[in-house]
Amino acid sequence: MSITGQRQWQNPSVNSFAGGGDPIELMLKRASSVALDAMQEGWSGPPFDPFALADFLHINVVPNSEVLDARTLPLKGGRIQIEYNPNRPRARVRYSVAHEIAHTFFPDCAERVRHRGARQDYAENEWELEMLCNLGAAELLMPTGSLAELKDKELSIREVLELRKRFEVSTESVLLRLIRVTQQPYVLFVASRPSASSARYRVDYSLSSRAASSRLASNALLPKQTVVSACTASGYCAEAEEEWPGLGKVHLECVGVSPYPESVYPRVIGLLRPSGATLHEGGIQFVTGDATEPRGTSARILAHVVNDATPNWGAGFGRVVQQKWPVVQQAFRESWFSATRKRLGDTFFSELERGLTICQMVCQHGYGVSERPRIRYAALRDCLLSLRDKALAENASVHMPRVGTGEAGGSWPLISALIDEVLCAAGLSVTIYDLPGSRKRLPVQRGLFDRAH
Repeated sequence: MSITGQRQWQNPSVNSFAGGGDPIELMLKRASSVALDAMQEGWSGPPFDPFALADFLHINVVPNSEVLDARTLPLKGGRIQIEYNPNRPRARVRYSVAHEIAHTFFPDCAERVRHRGARQDYAENEWELEMLCNLGAAELLMPTGSLAELKDKELSIREVLELRKRFEVSTESVLLRLIRVTQQPYVLFVASRPSASSARYRVDYSLSSRAASSRLASNALLPKQTVVSACTASGYCAEAEEEWPGLGKVHLECVGVSPYPESVYPRVIGLLRPSGATLHEGGIQFVTGDATEPRGTSARILAHVVNDATPNWGAGFGRVVQQKWPVVQQAFRESWFSATRKRLGDTFFSELERGLTICQMVCQHGYGVSERPRIRYAALRDCLLSLRDKALAENASVHMPRVGTGEAGGSWPLISALIDEVLCAAGLSVTIYDLPGSRKRLPVQRGLFDRAH
């Protein structure tokens, strides 16, 4: 896209948090990890309760009607307390508490009060911090698994506003989740006016769906003539067919949302769909068959879950792999003892034969009978990221049984949502195998935290 620009982050808290990486990517990953760890302990939704999440994180949350929205306060011993205004609307309270939880992800959070107060209380570059906490709050309130049933649906801003009411979240939260699950070719952007003297809008951040081939650069200026400028207050919507440099004709829908604390102008969230763009085909394919005989003749990777307590696979699909390919078990065992013991989130690849690689994903904590599922969802996501990179590098398809639902006791709807978000969104072909006669557990949104049987 010819609308160019690259953000140079100025806020010291943001730069300390990022450590040279992409702050947006890191915030989404951190918030996702926190949400998945909480789900591990039974946190469920929607709506997802930010007060319960704060309790899980050992963060004290107390009402204070003198606070504008919410704030974080450092306590003795490095702990954090969140204060919120209980007189605000319920959805606003939920968002504010989630926003303040995101503030606690920053390493210097305990050094001073993070107060969502009046504009004059903010430094010039404080909006960068607020933008990242908006992203974090959105991920916490609409985590992986949310809205998966809408992946094939064309998006409408007005329908998004209805979803916002239904799930008691912000417009930004709904759109950030939808842009990651949709099969439609959309570009999502959030833009704001840099100053009172500027009439043009600047891109704060932009995300593309898996089917989109373009993305707006951060800090880019939007075209001078666009209906974005009509969204002059929160809730104001606009829709138009426009011509954008580098994208050509686009269908644009946008809505004004709450401004950054230091600004008098609302931010604008927009959805772009280039003309002629087509629906993305793909996703998980379910077949009846033996996963140890992955279909196809091109490069294939067969992935399965193992635990972090022993290099020996005595149960579940690991035992099947060990019995059919003893050399794979031996290679994993030798690696376990010759290198560092495998930790949650690690992966190990064995090239069994030309065109077939076996991948062990270490995301089960311990083994044996347990009252709680042993799967660790955040570790599974890290394993899937490594698997994604390997499969893309080798142009390989991915094959697996219903990983994490046997001895690990995990929820297949949540696991399948992670597979879709990490692997399928990257354009990979994923095949899931059910043995003949086994009960099919197709991914559905309801029963997200039910254990597989």
